[in-house]
Amino acid sequence: MLKRFKKRLKKSAIVVSAALIATSFASTVQLPSVSANVNGETPYQMEYLKRGVVAVNTDNGIFVSWRLLGTDSEEVTFNVYRNGEKINDEPITSSTNYLDEEGTTDSTYSVSAVSYGGEEADKSKEEKVWGGNQYQSIPLQRPEGGTTPDGGEDYTYHANDASVGDLDGDGEYEIILKWEPSNAQDNSRSGYTGEVFIDAYELDGTQLWRIGLGKNIRAGAHYTQFLVYDFDSDGKAEVTLRTADGTTDAAGNVIGDENADYRNDSGYILEGPEYLTVFEGETGEELVTTDFSPARGNMGDWGGDTYGNRGDRFLAGGVAYLDGQKPSIVMTRGYYEKTMLTAYNFRDGGELTKLWTFDTDEGKEEYEGQGNHSLSIADVDDDGKDEIIFGAMAVDDDGTGMYSTGWNHGDAMHVSDLDPTRDGMEVFQVHEWGDYGLSMRDAATGEELWAVPTGADTGRGVSADVDPRYPGAEAWGSWWGME
Repeated sequence: MLKRFKKRLKKSAIVVSAALIATSFASTVQLPSVSANVNGETPYQMEYLKRGVVAVNTDNGIFVSWRLLGTDSEEVTFNVYRNGEKINDEPITSSTNYLDEEGTTDSTYSVSAVSYGGEEADKSKEEKVWGGNQYQSIPLQRPEGGTTPDGGEDYTYHANDASVGDLDGDGEYEIILKWEPSNAQDNSRSGYTGEVFIDAYELDGTQLWRIGLGKNIRAGAHYTQFLVYDFDSDGKAEVTLRTADGTTDAAGNVIGDENADYRNDSGYILEGPEYLTVFEGETGEELVTTDFSPARGNMGDWGGDTYGNRGDRFLAGGVAYLDGQKPSIVMTRGYYEKTMLTAYNFRDGGELTKLWTFDTDEGKEEYEGQGNHSLSIADVDDDGKDEIIFGAMAVDDDGTGMYSTGWNHGDAMHVSDLDPTRDGMEVFQVHEWGDYGLSMRDAATGEELWAVPTGADTGRGVSADVDPRYPGAEAWGSWWGME
């Protein structure tokens, strides 16, 4: 099955490496004219991406890298051209990169795929070598700072989370960036914050648009996550996120009541409407807005507090192929106790339709307190449809619960075929409290494969193939008090 990768950047100034522009991965957004069969069954629609050729200067020559596309045949090989002349003697069969020891910084490079014995006609355009560097620095347009409403604090802006998507349908990625003010707050802390902004940039630094989320969206790590994907299958990615009264799109159109101010004296926003908005990726203009779900409801229902620490913890959960063919939007709220997930479709001429809501208050108490600070999307039961791996629990493609381990919340998690000696995927996770600090389980059933009690908040953990002596991935973690 095609593998999925999500790229995120966290830098105060964005530096893009060759790995971002030309990594060997299967592309996975929707485009009606591009599809692939999953398990030989229903066509699985994908995004159109170009080869993404990148050339960088090294001490030993010019390193050229490019994409392996999800539509490439298993027998695909490649030819590399320098200044229009092919430079490899035999087609490249085992990689998507090539070191040109005779190349110079003024050379240009293109790549052509070879399938079934013949060179394809879609040779990439010629690309210059990146300016003598092994990275490309992208200039940003930093928003002006401001002062909090009580006049007590000046704030400035720094580049925060980012994602990528093909906003204009040209087969090349753009960067969508969140600007966060210096007075952003964790949910557990009071205080006014500056406005949050979302920008879009071409890879050369051209700013495409800016969206202002307004005074009724608080700034902080848990408040504003966003998805960038081609949800309506028109070949161009959209941007979707939680908005509120006063959010302004890139054309200056205001959502809701532009004069509303729901901040309390502590800077929290515990009342007022919340919306889910889909913005046009190419222009940053509002396409459709609906009431946000999972809804806030009674703040005390989320457990432990009434000031928004637990009730205002969101995940722009992810992009899931819930029907096995087209992408859906998954939004979530809460993970320490009460937990909710809602799935939407943005299709059918721009309609935003709610598919289902999973709510632990509706007879699913065993699922409370199992979520992480992130989630994963994977087809863990091999039915051609995606499931949501929400920390120590899982939700099926139809919004019903698959299982809850009861092993409780944690920060880090990895989902993949971590153990190739057994069928299916595995989940490695760390936990903050409970019987286990680290655990490995069957991703489809929740069956424990192994687990380690630590007796402590095990805050960090990784599973990756770092030791070639053993098949599959290794796993490790760390916890407070560890020496």
